[in-house]
Amino acid sequence: MSGGREIAAVSDVSFDLAPGECLALVGESGCGKSVLASALLGLLPRNAYVSGRALLSGPGARDALDLLAADEATLARTVRGRRVGLVPQSPAAHLTPVRTVRSQLAETVRELTGRKRGELAEATLAAAGRAAFPADHLDRYPHQLSGGLAQRAATALALVGDAPLLLADEPTTGLDRDLVERTVDELRAHTEDGCGLLIITHDLAAAERIADRVAVMYAGRVAELTAAADFFGSPGPRHPYARGLLDALPERAFAPIPGMPPELGDLPEGCAFAPRCARASDACATVPALTGGVACHHPVTATDTAQESGHDIATAPDTDGTPGAAGPYGTAGGDDADGTRQPEGSRA
Repeated sequence: MSGGREIAAVSDVSFDLAPGECLALVGESGCGKSVLASALLGLLPRNAYVSGRALLSGPGARDALDLLAADEATLARTVRGRRVGLVPQSPAAHLTPVRTVRSQLAETVRELTGRKRGELAEATLAAAGRAAFPADHLDRYPHQLSGGLAQRAATALALVGDAPLLLADEPTTGLDRDLVERTVDELRAHTEDGCGLLIITHDLAAAERIADRVAVMYAGRVAELTAAADFFGSPGPRHPYARGLLDALPERAFAPIPGMPPELGDLPEGCAFAPRCARASDACATVPALTGGVACHHPVTATDTAQESGHDIATAPDTDGTPGAAGPYGTAGGDDADGTRQPEGSRA
């Protein structure tokens, strides 16, 4: 940043994604979700740098490719669109403004599928249909599209190559509920052939509909990583922030999380959620590690649930004497004790 300052937009994130699996990455705006997706595809601005590894394997790949170490030529020619598809967060900015949707879609179909001229028109229509993009809008330019139509055009482009790994960054923005469900169902269908899907979304209903696992990010870190069935059902999330996201839904408690997320350039010492958390104590002066699928010094336990059944946990003490927070709790699920399969990398 200006003046030589550095901001850690994403820190110590580690997860895996198996073939045929959908992982939903959720959290408030500014928590690092989209930065993470951009890092995986080499799309960060020039003043950004990344350390660590992001290993991509898949059909026909002898060795896993480290996406963070790959050069631009490798990413452009063999990864983007072919091995990793992207539904961008800002689709209008990713569409060429001086070309029609039909032209861009046809070019993508030709390059990624090898369709010849005689097959191209029909294949282009089929590609548009996969994302519910109306055929009578194909000859329009991006500036003539609504936000929802631009989103569908970008989704159609991302699905063309049937890439082994699909990154969908807010793919339902600007869509009505029926189209949201149709879009996420189409994305989920992408996993039926053994492909991986990482969906970044604020729409928890969409995440519940298609996700196998859920990763909750806060202030650039993963706060909780667990099975979707446990997260949305019973026992429920264990991190107070993750639980607060669910409680904020109208169909649940409709209770907002107090306060605002911190600026990444001005994070508090220790746990970044502590200033907003009713369970905070002196222990929260240090950053909690992701242990057992939750990064919290005071995760809510099955004991809390039993003690507070039918009552507002926010008014009751936890086992360490700190206030609790409302909602259902329990131990995290997942394939291993911490809700993950591998500590690092990405498989698709």
